Amino acid sequence: MVEKNIVHFVGAGPGDAELITLKGARLLREADVVVYAGSLVDRELVRTYAPDAEVYDSAAMTLEETTAVLARVVADGKRAVRLHTGDPSIYGAIQEQMAELDALGIGYAVVPGVTSAFAAAATLKQELTLPEVSQTVIITRLAGRTPVPEREKLAGIAKLGATLVIYLSVSMIEQVVAELLEGAYTPKTPVAVVARASWPDEQSVEGTLADIAVKVRDAGIGKQAIILVGDVLKARREGLKSKSLLYDKGFSHEFRKGIVT
Repeated sequence: MVEKNIVHFVGAGPGDAELITLKGARLLREADVVVYAGSLVDRELVRTYAPDAEVYDSAAMTLEETTAVLARVVADGKRAVRLHTGDPSIYGAIQEQMAELDALGIGYAVVPGVTSAFAAAATLKQELTLPEVSQTVIITRLAGRTPVPEREKLAGIAKLGATLVIYLSVSMIEQVVAELLEGAYTPKTPVAVVARASWPDEQSVEGTLADIAVKVRDAGIGKQAIILVGDVLKARREGLKSKSLLYDKGFSHEFRKGIVT
């Protein structure tokens, strides 16, 4: 049974109701009250796993209002779940909520979820880290209404040439492209945009930095999309430069002795 007198922050996953973790689903089933991000989390997921819970949609609520609900539930000895889209640690705004609970002396726990970056990669059937292509994945966003630190400007990050996963920026796709071209990428660098990854109305478009902005606009994608950038995206059609050593028959490791030919 779920522990009472604490709040559980649960990652709902990217959209598909089956992509919530087993633990997250169990906590929802056992919850008396669920506060969920209704602008991003499918209400059907809540109906499926918490049909009898008292439900609050936080889309129109303030931090103070959500905190008041959670505090009341805990004070009443009931079980509370704060349900966030994807994984709560990625642009989830949970730190400020936990600070409020700290001030009230209320305990909490966090249950991870599948973030949309990985759902997008799954849609594309794409590995984000390939030997001799890219061994680094950077999750970032373009500055908008929410600023980013000066040292994390997209043009600066682009100098690394790593695999980029860009959140919350598709509405500014032209600016994204312009800043990426200031770094290690070229107009020929492959790009993919996946909107509402894992949802029934999922969309994906692929192209290069030269044409992706036009393709995104033509597809009518304006929000809830992940932008993936990097040479890993062209490896399938051009062939792998190198395979992983993990399954190489000549490579020895703790569980297998390599075969020398």
